[in-house]
Amino acid sequence: MTSSNPPQTGFEAQLGVFKRGAATFLGPEELKAKLALGRPLRIKLGVDPTSPELHLGHSVVLTKLRALQDLGHQAVLIIGDFTARIGDPSGRDSTRPPLSQEQIAKNAETYGEQAFKILIRDKTELRRNSEWLGDFLKTGLLETLKTLTAQQILAREDFKERLKTNAPLTLLEMLYPVFQAYDSIAVKADVELGGNDQLTNLLMGRRLMEGAGLKPQLVLTTPLLVGTDGVQKMSKSYGNMVALTDVPEEMFGKIMRVSDDLMMAYYEALTDAPLEPVRKLHPLEAKKGLAETIVARYHGPDAAKAARERFERVFSERKAPEDAAKMAVPPGLSLSEIIVRAGAAKSKNEARRLITQDAVRLDGAKVSQDVPLAERGSFLVQVGRRRFVRVDVG
Repeated sequence: MTSSNPPQTGFEAQLGVFKRGAATFLGPEELKAKLALGRPLRIKLGVDPTSPELHLGHSVVLTKLRALQDLGHQAVLIIGDFTARIGDPSGRDSTRPPLSQEQIAKNAETYGEQAFKILIRDKTELRRNSEWLGDFLKTGLLETLKTLTAQQILAREDFKERLKTNAPLTLLEMLYPVFQAYDSIAVKADVELGGNDQLTNLLMGRRLMEGAGLKPQLVLTTPLLVGTDGVQKMSKSYGNMVALTDVPEEMFGKIMRVSDDLMMAYYEALTDAPLEPVRKLHPLEAKKGLAETIVARYHGPDAAKAARERFERVFSERKAPEDAAKMAVPPGLSLSEIIVRAGAAKSKNEARRLITQDAVRLDGAKVSQDVPLAERGSFLVQVGRRRFVRVDVG
């Protein structure tokens, strides 16, 4: 369903929503001109269904899209079922493994359902880029390529790095930005959103839209969310993610492991809460508020309240056994190393087996991969049903 009523919020208020938490926003003056048209802007976000799960890292840009949707603009969510066959090379130092059509189709269904945990379903235009990219490949690609140079394509830092190290770079990957840019032409985007690693792709959209005689899209990127380890970007492969499908108590516990410094970045990227009042709270209370807010978004307020009460009962009120061991460790140790030091496993291999068998909890949340703990903080590690150890890192 599309929206036809123009947004009522004034320019300065809208600009504030656009800029909040943005890494890059190209076009404040262009925004004023587009708003003067008196219609909702078409805000495009494209996502390639490369895995079955979305996590909070994905939700950053979805949250921004929802904020703009709440202003009265038209959300256009594109599931990249065509571009997923190529694999986005942004920020990659190697070619992505190819996905089968069956995997892409299954992931695409999952993405749509998970995205609507954030977006308003009946106010979102949901598209798949296979609708137009097949025809573009047959009839429009050659004409478009005549307007681009090899230097423009190869100027990307990620491409230059791969050429420098002699890492494979396929011609199809080099064309990926062109396909993504054509999506903007197909849906007549006024604004395109993306993670900060997408900036080059989004700028290509501006270039191709101008070449097609269209007003170029504004470009807005969001920072890449650092994972719960406080070191690397959130990713399933790094074992530092909070999945949108995590059960409430796991989601709450994982967010409570985030460092105090990182917590404010999460507030800005993942909520619309005013930041100044949050800064005045005790860090523990602020973090509980963050965790409850995020759990409520994906599971509802009742589940969020129950998850908070459980956390406070078990951890804040220290309901672990009275004789739970306490241990101080230096920063940088992995969870498996800590389990061995606590005497809960004889070797790191055994500790890793316990982790993969869901026998280990960190602050109440199951841990399925061996992860490093944050640089500083206090954590309750549980191995099996009865082994508890309070670990102080720092």
